[in-house]
Amino acid sequence: MIEMQQSRPVFILFLHKFSEVSKFKTKFVDFIKLTFPSSGSELLIFLFFLLSYGYLGTYIALNYRIIFDDRIPWDAYFSFDNRSIVMTGGSFERHPLSYYFFNWMRIIALWVSDGKTDAIFRLVLAWFSNIAVSLSVLQVFKYLKNIISLPLTMSILLALFFGLFSTTMILSFTPENFTYTLFLLTLYNHYSAKQLKNEKKISVFAMAASGIAIGGITITNIVKVFIPVPFEKGLYRSWKKLGNATLRIAVTCICFVLLYLNRINFNYHNIFNKTSEQYEKFSNVHSTPLWDMVMSYFFGGNILFSNFIIRDKHNMKGFEFKGLIMDVYSSWIPYIFITALLLLVFWSYFKNFGNRMVQVLMISFLFDISIHCFLKFGLHTGYIYGGHFVFVYPLLLGWLLYSYRKSPACLSSFMLVIALLLVYLACNNIYRMSEFFWFLDLYYA
Repeated sequence: MIEMQQSRPVFILFLHKFSEVSKFKTKFVDFIKLTFPSSGSELLIFLFFLLSYGYLGTYIALNYRIIFDDRIPWDAYFSFDNRSIVMTGGSFERHPLSYYFFNWMRIIALWVSDGKTDAIFRLVLAWFSNIAVSLSVLQVFKYLKNIISLPLTMSILLALFFGLFSTTMILSFTPENFTYTLFLLTLYNHYSAKQLKNEKKISVFAMAASGIAIGGITITNIVKVFIPVPFEKGLYRSWKKLGNATLRIAVTCICFVLLYLNRINFNYHNIFNKTSEQYEKFSNVHSTPLWDMVMSYFFGGNILFSNFIIRDKHNMKGFEFKGLIMDVYSSWIPYIFITALLLLVFWSYFKNFGNRMVQVLMISFLFDISIHCFLKFGLHTGYIYGGHFVFVYPLLLGWLLYSYRKSPACLSSFMLVIALLLVYLACNNIYRMSEFFWFLDLYYA
């Protein structure tokens, strides 16, 4: 009897430890199912874009040096900073923790290429980008199918629409912060929407990990990690739930700030000095009317390629090269395209105003609009920031279709409009990509 009483606590401790391991295993499996394909249709979507983007990126990596050239730190195409990002992760005031992420990526690429920054090195970088963007499209498809519960045909249509955006096409082979921000934001939005739909809170671990990863790559995006929290069910009816939410946000901020300060050896004065310099540098360009930069660069260029301009560039060390940037639209058709798309998006917002998940998407979108359109940060190159918000378009279109599910006539009309936009998008962007290859053949072969 005494022996049994002594062994009971050991047995209970074993059960407790086993329960913790089992719980961790369940959460890990759930994360894998959330991130990667978990059904036949999801696997087909992922493989389709992985192979499509993979072919594009492989061809560019093996035949051209534009993805990574040791002599060109920035601005070879569309103002991306490929080499600078791969080697340093970018400036600490905007990308505080991305150095660590790109450090291991560079190490792996150099290991595969036997220490050379050659075609194999570029190929590895391109495939990292390819996988990240293909997973981003998959997250959008999962959201449409599992959160909004759209029919398979509609989900595929909107996923294809998103996959043909200029942002997704270019980022699919571009080693940049935006590439991985796109993946992390689509993943987090899918996860937070799932939690809201199931009336669950976002765990402190998920919030802290997301805040460090998303905010670490681009500091302003950490705000988006907190946007879903105010929409958790019953938050304002219980002081306990409100306190718990506050604690989760505080823990995330503390972890992020400590890692950030450690990155710069706690010399926090540099943050304010550098941030002020960056704002002055990227917010005082007046070569194009404000309304046209908003329409052609911020809203338009991230989705629909405009015509290109070739500029003379140099690396400040004597090496001269050619850079490619986007111009404003030269035809009235793209303006109509963007206007029609924005009307559908905002129509969806007002139609689904009471939907918490729609509010999360729109507030996130308005945050980027405020930074780039009102504060004008980087608006003259607004077409490079799409990785922060373009996924909102197909998701809000999905909610629009869902809201008219009981009105066949309206639903068919919206489907027709989206199909027409898709056809024009495909024709325009494929044609513009042929011009991009002309540029590569001429200067980067």
